[in-house]
Order: sequence, then structure tokens, then C-alpha cells
Amino acid sequence: MSLERIQGLRESLHDHNFRYYVLDETIISDFEFDKLLLELKELENIFPEVFDPNSPTQKVGGQVIKSFNTCLHKRPMLSLSNSYNKDDITSFIHRSEMAAGQKIDWSVELKYDGVAISLCYEDRKLVRAVTRGDGLNGDDVSVNVRTIKNIPLTLPSSAPNELEVRGEVYFTFSSFEKLNEQRLLSGQNKFANPRNAASGSLKLQDSAEVSRRNLSALMYSVYSEHLDFKTHSDSLSCIQSWGFPLPNKETGWAKLCYSIDDILDYLALWDKQRHDLPFGIDGAVIKINDIGLQEKLGFSAKSPRWAIAYKFDSEMVLTILRDVKYQIGRTGAITPVAILDPIWISGTVVRRASIHNADQISKLDLHIGDSVYIEKGGEIIPKIISVDFSKRQSDAIQIKFISHCPDCAELLTRRAGDAQHYCQNTERCKTQIKGRLEHFIHRKAMNIDGIGSETIDQLVELGLVFKPSQLYNLQVVGWQSLKKFKDKSIQNVIAGMKESKSVSFERVLFSLGIRHVGATVAKKIARHFEDIDAIINSSEEELLEIETIGPMIAKSMHAYFSDESALIEIQKLKDLGLNFYQKKEDSESNNLSGKTFVVSGVFDFYTRDGIKTAIEQNGGKILSSVSPKTDYLITGKGVGPSKLKKAIIFEIELLTENEFRIWIGSTH
Repeated sequence: MSLERIQGLRESLHDHNFRYYVLDETIISDFEFDKLLLELKELENIFPEVFDPNSPTQKVGGQVIKSFNTCLHKRPMLSLSNSYNKDDITSFIHRSEMAAGQKIDWSVELKYDGVAISLCYEDRKLVRAVTRGDGLNGDDVSVNVRTIKNIPLTLPSSAPNELEVRGEVYFTFSSFEKLNEQRLLSGQNKFANPRNAASGSLKLQDSAEVSRRNLSALMYSVYSEHLDFKTHSDSLSCIQSWGFPLPNKETGWAKLCYSIDDILDYLALWDKQRHDLPFGIDGAVIKINDIGLQEKLGFSAKSPRWAIAYKFDSEMVLTILRDVKYQIGRTGAITPVAILDPIWISGTVVRRASIHNADQISKLDLHIGDSVYIEKGGEIIPKIISVDFSKRQSDAIQIKFISHCPDCAELLTRRAGDAQHYCQNTERCKTQIKGRLEHFIHRKAMNIDGIGSETIDQLVELGLVFKPSQLYNLQVVGWQSLKKFKDKSIQNVIAGMKESKSVSFERVLFSLGIRHVGATVAKKIARHFEDIDAIINSSEEELLEIETIGPMIAKSMHAYFSDESALIEIQKLKDLGLNFYQKKEDSESNNLSGKTFVVSGVFDFYTRDGIKTAIEQNGGKILSSVSPKTDYLITGKGVGPSKLKKAIIFEIELLTENEFRIWIGSTH
């Protein structure tokens, strides 16, 4: 009888939750609801063998989890392309309609400022809740997500057995303020903004604490191999009837638009009214409503071609400029940074802002104590926009750009046509030296395990290392002189140094830190010349022949390899065994010449970038989406269902990872 009562209570409480959060109606009081919930909790304690992770009692939490497992997304969670002006939106709509060959209906929705989550249901029960992570893998935070009041744990019989619903977990402003008040009372620091608080809450080990924080959620997309919706808006209406939280039509948070003017009117409306919402937003999302057209347009490598995010104009606030500090980059570039009275802007507390260079200081006519307007460029990087001169004090001191390096006191120089000032003391300016060494060990460069920025600080301050070659020559006694470096740490760093000697030429070239030469440019140059001597002996004209290499990069490269000290350091690194040529096994072959490939899923031997590199190195071409022009679809775990479906329709050959490796002779 008790087991029947448990099941009856669960069904009843699920129904009450559905009525409250979806239908906005109540048929029992909060007291009566809590009484039923307490009875269920007591019965579940008596009969632990009938534990159900989707019981209504899990809404109040109680489970403690020591770590969060990493989970592979069944379908990659791609991010959207961003736009910051309405001309981009107009161009995007025109491009989409040209590609589709018809007029398009659009679903336009607010872009909630929270944490993206994927909810996976099997047999109509929530089995997994996974964060976006890197888009392919995320953290399983199911225990904590089950405590969010408006997320359904079970679905009605009309829902399919397999379902994935994606949305955003967030704090309402009222819940966020209550949380910060409680933290202050308990002697803890306040959270900086609702988004960071939501992200941190999902990673708490105590689910009962997550429940007390009163997170909310709103959904924005649905996927299932058992559903065949014609439009995006139909899919959302359907899942809303199953209990998922979505904006009501009355709110106007989402709208169907039938023209560019409709869309621009929507954006203008919410740009003005966004501050009246009960939660934070950072823009709007514009999606093609027709799901068939979405599939036709497909995806690029990073984002769907049928949707775009529009970011609202940056918020601008007034604060006080207290000081200007100067940062030194690894190339010697000096960047002034404004020190401000802390001010809340676009969801974060801002204390510093970029001023870029001396010209900007002069243009703004900055004085200490000025009232300055700050905005976040693209809602990310704070910068000073203007000064309210009416508030300037009569004795305010004008800010003059420094003449000497704040680290080594070297006289600063400024090249003709360059906006930056530079410290030319590259050999003895410690900040530059540390910056270059940190760049050298970075994971995208030499990726040396066991060495971090704190280690670099110690090595430079103790006078042990000033150049990368000295890292490799440092003896055990040198490592022993560092704080917290014991035998195990020394073994790790020596192993990391040894392993770094197998790093590819293109990454070694990037690690040198040549001004304007990023990882992509280094890759193109390395593949064009194949060894360092050919690059050293090249002219600016020869460098300009390489695709995407412009005059600025060519000039910087030529200047770097004309520096005698740089050539001496390269020779030392060559003698130490670093890879300054394109290894034979890394060279491009013609095995895949004339063939086009689409890659989808996660692989055992390769990373996603690794398998694409292997295709290019063997003469193949990578496409972002499956079309009749595709020759092969390389399928990994979690291959995209739409890509697989198109491959079958177009009769495109499927390759497994092992079949691909055999083809290019890479199974040793």
C-alpha cells in the first residue's frame, strides 16, 4: 500500500508542478503542497529501494556530488554568429533568402543571459542535464538541474521516448539580489553578476544549496529523432504543452516576423525595454522558422547558417577616473589602462578600462578625477568613450603619456605610422621577457607541461632564465631553487621539456612570438616554406605571395629575422632539437587530392582539429556541411543526425576513423 501511495504522491505532485509552472493555475495551497511533499519524502526514506532521481522530492535537493562527469553531446552545441549592427542583420536576411530562393518567416527571441543547458529525456524521464562545455563535451550537472523548479522531471505520454531540449539557466534579478543579501549576512562576498552566479551554482556539490538559490530556466530549441515538426515555433509550442518553461505570447519575448522591418522593430523595442525585464538579456536571436530550410542551409564549422545573434548597443555609464597605469606587452608595446571607481555595467563590476594609446589620451583630454563615460565594446571589453567636462575640477591634473618604460626605465619610442609606444629594451626589460616566455610555453605554442606563469616569474626574478633556450639548459639544481619545486615537479617539467621537442614546426614558429604572427599565420608560413632557413632567407615580396599575408606581417617577419640576437636564439633552439622543419610525416601528400570531406562527431585517435589537419595534409578539402558536392562523411561518436541523413539521401560514402587512417597510411 505504501509503494502505491509513493507512486500516487509522485504523480499528484508532478501534476501540481505542471499546473503551477505551465498553466499558471493552482488547485491546492502552498501549505497543502508542502504537506504532500513532506509525506512523500518520509515514505521514500522508509523505502529507499524505490529511489527515483526524477521524484518531486529531488526539487529540494539533498544529494552531494564530489565531481561532475564529462559527457559527450549527442548533437554538438554550436554557438551563434554575433552581430552588433542592424546592417549586418539586413545582410544576413538577404543572404539567407537568396540561398533559400524564397521569402522567409523568422522566429525572433530574446537572448537570455545565463548558462546554456541540454536536457536529455529517455522513456519520458530526465536522464541527463549537460552544460555546453566546448560544444562537443559538457559537464553532467543533472543532480543540480533537477532542483530547478520549472524544469519538468517527467513528461506526459504524448511526448516521445527520446527528446533533447536546450535552454538557458539563469537568475531573475530578485532571486539574485536575495542570494547576495544572504551571502553578505553570512560574511561571504557578493556575486559579481547573475550569469556568473548561475554558472557557479550549477557546479555546487550540495544540491540542497542549489535548490535554495531558486534558479530559473527558459527553453529555446528541441531535438528528437521521433518528431517531425515543420516549424521552430510549432516545436516550442509543443514542448510548452509538455511542461517546459517558455515565454508566454503575452510577454512579447518571442515573436514571428515576416519582413526585415518586423525584425528591426522588434530589436528596437527590446533595446529600449530590456531594462524592464525580470532577468538579464544580452541581445536577441533571429532564426529561420521553417525547419526544412534550416536543414537546407546547414552549418558552418562553428555556427548554424540559419540563425544569428544580435547584440544590443552597449550600455554607457558614468564613473570617476582615478589613475592611469601602463601595461607592457611581450613585444614591448605600452598600453595605458584607466583605474576607475567601481561601476556596474552590462552585468559586471568594472574597475579598469582600456585607453589604447597616447593619441586616445590626448583626444579625450583626460584629467585625474574626470567623470568619464564607460561602455563595453561588444558587451565585453570596457573602454572610455567621452568625458563630462562640466564636472571637471579646476585643479584637475592633465594626464600625460609616460616617456619611459615603467619596468626598466628605458626611453620609449614610437615608429612612424604606428599608434603604439614601445620599450626597445627587449634583452633586459623583465616584463617583456616574462611575456615572451609565457607565450613560448603556451598550450597553442610549445605546450610545456609543468611550467606556468608563477614558475616563469621565479625563473626571471632569480636570473636563471631570460630566453627559451635557457629553459632547456637549466639543470636540476636550478629547478630545485624554485619554491614548491620538489622531485616530482622537476621530473614533470623535464619530461614536458623533452616532449615539447616533438611539437610541429608551425607551432615552434608561433612560439617565437613574432609580432602580428598568430597561430594561423604561422601555420600558413610553415607549410609554404617547410623549414626555418627558407623563411630567414625570404624577402618581404616572397612573404607577400602567401595567401592572407599582408604588408604589416611581411614587414614584421623580415624585421624579426634581420635581428642577429633572434638568429642566435633560433640556432640554439635548433641545436637543442626543436623542430624547425616540416617533418616528412607532416608533409602534404596527394592521397586525398580532389576529394571533399565533412567531419562530424568525436574521435578516439584524432581531435576534431587533428583529423581536419590530416585531411588537408593529404590533399583533401574540408566542407562545413553535407551537400551533393561532398565525397565523404567521416563519422565519429555522436555524429550529427542531420549530416548523416543528408549523406544517406545524397548517397555519400561514410568513413569511420579507422578506415580514414588506413587510407592515409596512419595506423602505425
